[in-house]
Amino acid sequence: MSDKKICIVGASGKLGQYIIQHALDQGYKVVGVCREKSVYKLSRYKDRITVIPGPTNDRNVIQKAVQGCDGILTVLVPWGVQQYSTGTAQAVLDFAEPQARLIFSCGWHITKDGKDRYSWRLKAFVKFFGWVARAIRLADLDDQVEACRRIFSSDSRWTVVRGSDLEEGESQGLPVWSEHAGDQILDSNLTRRTDFALFMVHALKNDMLIHEAPAIVSCKSPSALAYSGSN
Repeated sequence: MSDKKICIVGASGKLGQYIIQHALDQGYKVVGVCREKSVYKLSRYKDRITVIPGPTNDRNVIQKAVQGCDGILTVLVPWGVQQYSTGTAQAVLDFAEPQARLIFSCGWHITKDGKDRYSWRLKAFVKFFGWVARAIRLADLDDQVEACRRIFSSDSRWTVVRGSDLEEGESQGLPVWSEHAGDQILDSNLTRRTDFALFMVHALKNDMLIHEAPAIVSCKSPSALAYSGSN
């Protein structure tokens, strides 16, 4: 069991709640950050975690929440058009303890080195959804891109976990990963949401993932099984 303290930024969402459960199962002390109106979603954990209510891009909230934390797991969401992701990421980068492990979540559309290969379907979806979401002021995918650009240029001990399409269901185990979207092992493009969370918690102790942006897929997916069978 671990005696380390971690902060989960975006704790009340589906992914955030799975991260909480995996972290508690592994013995971490947990501080969760979520909007005040969403605190009730964490009521089942009220005696096991500390909750700091407030917007995740509020620098004062993040500064308070990450103090003394050995790791910070941040669910980067591009909601709104007020640079929400960028504000969240920058606050985490600015206020995290110097040697803290910083784990961020995003989608495959984020690229670290420009070597990812995307299907026309994914490119079309990102272009269409990005335009519509920004037009109705729902989300700004470019904000998430900028947030990750800042993370990639940071000297902190970061990992950006890039997820495939997600589904609910029982855990299938720790996902497999590749450096680039478009690699054959990722062809199935599906991961259980609980396993995405599991990978993020796993990354806290995996120093091989420092300064990596792993693109993940279920270890039980056809493409992962085919890849492992051919190697």
